[in-house]
Parts: sequence; structure tokens; C-alpha cells
Amino acid sequence: MARIKGAMMTRKRRKKTLKLAKGYWGSKSKHFKMAKQQVMKSGNYAFVGRKAKKRDFRRLWITRISAACRAQGINYSSFMNGLKKAGIDLNRKMLSEMAIHDAASFAKLVETAKAAK
Repeated sequence: MARIKGAMMTRKRRKKTLKLAKGYWGSKSKHFKMAKQQVMKSGNYAFVGRKAKKRDFRRLWITRISAACRAQGINYSSFMNGLKKAGIDLNRKMLSEMAIHDAASFAKLVETAKAAK
């Protein structure tokens, strides 16, 4: 029986890695060994970045809500506590959008939160 050599699969694997490394600086995009290391590291950075993105957006939404609450004369934690006691279950993303684009309805939410305190 004929022996099957692995040249085709090896080439395919290397081409895939070099394609992922396209645009990297210097030999990181040309030499397979360095490209493989950089693609692995880039994958780790991308994984961490996807997790950090969620944290960053939550922090941004809280900052926006807090600024809008201060303009209405209440602090963030009292506002969120009042909403919870009033049974209003809106997420922070929606609250921040309301604070920016629909100030009138946000003011009504603040009044509801103040009353529920």
C-alpha cells in the first residue's frame, strides 16, 4: 500500500495561518513560525477584548444615567433602588438611551423612583 505523506495538509495549515497573519508587521506576516505565535497572541487579545467591551459599555451606560440623574436632583444608586422598588425592570442600556434621546420620559422615571424610595 502506498505511503501517504502529509505535505498537502501541512501546506494547507500553514497557508491558513499566514492568511490570518496578513497585515502584521515584518516577518510576523511572512515566516510561519513567527506568524503562528502572533496569531495565537492575537487570538488571546481578541478574546480578552470581547470581555472588556461588555465592561466598558456597562461603565459608559452607568456614567450617562448618573449624569442625567444628577441633573434631576437624585444620585444614581437612589435612582436604581427606586426603580427596583417601583417594579420597573429596564436595563442600563435602555435607561441611558432614554436619558440621551427622551429626557421627558426619563424625568418621569426619576419622579417614579423618588416616590418609591
